[in-house]
Formats: sequence, C-alpha cells, structure tokens
Amino acid sequence: MAGGWSRDGAVQDQIDASVEDAVKDARSHLNTGDSLTHCEECDAPIPDARRKAIAGVRLCIECQAEQEKQRKGAEGINRRASKDSQLR
Repeated sequence: MAGGWSRDGAVQDQIDASVEDAVKDARSHLNTGDSLTHCEECDAPIPDARRKAIAGVRLCIECQAEQEKQRKGAEGINRRASKDSQLR
C-alpha cells in the first residue's frame, strides 16, 4: 500500500530501482582479467583468498574500502525526495 498520491507498489518500485542501480554499479567496477598479487595503489600484497574470491581484483582491502567510501559520497540520487518538495 502506497501513501499519499503514489500508486500501489510505488515504494517497492523505488526499492527495486535502487537495488538494480547498486548491482549495475558493482558489476561495472569488476575486472574480469587476472588478479594482481600486489595492490596497484599501495603495493601491499593481496592475500590468496581475496584473489581467489574476487576475479580480477586489483586493490587491497584498505584501498578498496577507501575507494568505495569516496564513491559513496558522489551518489546524488534522491528517490524519496524531501517532504518540503512534496508540500510545495
């Protein structure tokens, strides 16, 4: 059940769209080549388990986490909008 002026199922559609966007974003950052033995950013060794788990891995865990944190700040999609914009 949707609220306000939305049609039934609108909330689920927003959730589905957000999940699809996240999956597309994650897949676009995957490399399909050989995994590196050392991080291309800091030259730290990449553990065998990480290289086997993620095909084409190029960054160590720390550098990957930092890159994802920076990328997360660049997201600009606001699917819910603010209540102020709905009142105008």
